[in-house]
Amino acid sequence: MQLPALGDLPGRIATGGFILHSGIQKRSADEQTAAAVHGMAAGAFPFLGAIPPERFITLLSAAEIGVGAALLTPIVPTAVAGAALAAFSGGLVTMYLRTPALRNPGSIWPNENGIAVAKDTWMLGMGLGFVLDGWSRSRRCC
Repeated sequence: MQLPALGDLPGRIATGGFILHSGIQKRSADEQTAAAVHGMAAGAFPFLGAIPPERFITLLSAAEIGVGAALLTPIVPTAVAGAALAAFSGGLVTMYLRTPALRNPGSIWPNENGIAVAKDTWMLGMGLGFVLDGWSRSRRCC
C-alpha cells in the first residue's frame, strides 16, 4: 500500500472534510430543502425529475459521504479519490453551466446566486490534478 504523497494531504483533507460534512448535513434535510436541491438538479439534468426529491437527497447525501470518506481515507489511492472527486464535481460544474440563472447574462461568470456552485470548478481542478499526479507517479520507471 502506498500512502498519499505529503503534498496531497492538504487538498484531500480540506476537500474531503467539506464534502463529508455537506453529505452528513443532507442526511437530515427537510422536505423543502430536498425539493429545492432536487429542483435545481432536475433543471440541469431532466432525467433526475423522475426520482422523488426525498430519494434524490438521500442518494446525493450518500454520494457526498462516499467521496468525502474516500478523500479522507489514506489507504484509498490519491488517483482513485481524485477520480471520485472529479466525477462528482464535474456533475456540479455541468449543473452550473446548464443553469443560466446562476450566471451573469451571456457569460460563464457567476452572479451572486451562482458563487456557491461556481466554486466547484476548484474541486474539479483538484480532482483532475490528483488523477494526473497519480497517473504520472505510476508511469515512472525505477
